[in-house]
Amino acid sequence: MDRILDFYRLQETDSLYLFWLKECLVAVIIFAVFWVLARGVRYVLTTWGPRFTSFTATDLDDRVLTRVTPPASLLVIFAGLYYAVRSLPLPENAHVVVSGFIFVINIAILTNIAYRAADETLSWYTARAGEGAAGLNRQLVPLIEKLISIFLVGTALIIVLKHFNYDILSLVTALGIGSLAIGMAAKDTLANMISGFTLMIDRPFRIGDRIQLTSGQWGDVLDIGLRSTKIKTADNTLLIIPNSELCNTSLVNMAFPEPRAKGKVTVGVAYGSDPEKVKSLLAEIALDIPEVLREPHPEAYFVSFGESVLNMALFFWVNDYTRVFAVTDLINTRICTRFRECGIYIPFPTRTVLLEKEGQWHTESK
Repeated sequence: MDRILDFYRLQETDSLYLFWLKECLVAVIIFAVFWVLARGVRYVLTTWGPRFTSFTATDLDDRVLTRVTPPASLLVIFAGLYYAVRSLPLPENAHVVVSGFIFVINIAILTNIAYRAADETLSWYTARAGEGAAGLNRQLVPLIEKLISIFLVGTALIIVLKHFNYDILSLVTALGIGSLAIGMAAKDTLANMISGFTLMIDRPFRIGDRIQLTSGQWGDVLDIGLRSTKIKTADNTLLIIPNSELCNTSLVNMAFPEPRAKGKVTVGVAYGSDPEKVKSLLAEIALDIPEVLREPHPEAYFVSFGESVLNMALFFWVNDYTRVFAVTDLINTRICTRFRECGIYIPFPTRTVLLEKEGQWHTESK
């Protein structure tokens, strides 16, 4: 009887051994198939992918393909490992732990692929935008990268929680209520942040531009932040303005659409002066300054008749708007010298006063 029982135990042990051997063999075959498939995916992406992307006008798809190829093949391998483990007749708890761990790895790899594609797209955009958008890229691109990272991590977390049968509805509801409370408490800060996005996207001015506000203050833009914009004024002080105020006010961008700027000099000459001679001399004085552009040519005009002067105006152009005041100073200095040499008189206001003394009128002029 004992021999019979031992025989049946041996038969059951052999059957169990063969069963596990069969299941392990199936799991190995599944993993091997996916491993070969991963090699095929890598070969296709590295060999045939560039041939298809060569037909496009930009190199963005080539760069994205290069970045996502390694994790894409790794994703196929771990997908095969996941299905291989799922095919094994493990206990329920072991199945949940092992397959769940591999599932989390797969989601992490998939998130990494999405992040690499987004990061390469932003890098391509930054390189294509060039130096003209350097200020914008320095502020906006890192922020977009952080937002993409938060979105991808949040999406991955929700997928993982859903896989383990966690109720994510309460989590989403809590996040929504929390976001509403934060928005109500920091509405001014959020308004400035949204205005900062508007300034970065609409770009009424860029870092380095010289702007003038409606209050009359002007200066060079040093930084465009999420909450405020910093402006360096002419007296070397820092003016910090909330972005919401800049979005809701009028301003003058002296550096747009080009850095070339127009200067103006007004001068009055005495009655009796030859207007044509004065205009010719003004244009000649402007051309003597190396920084004054020859094209457009400096122009002088007889503007109006004043009480004691003939009002003249000289218009000139310089390559850099920051040099308008310095060039104006040079022109004014030369006008004084050349007018004196040519006998052109710049009058000043005079007043005649009549004094009565002992019945006689005496006249004094000032």
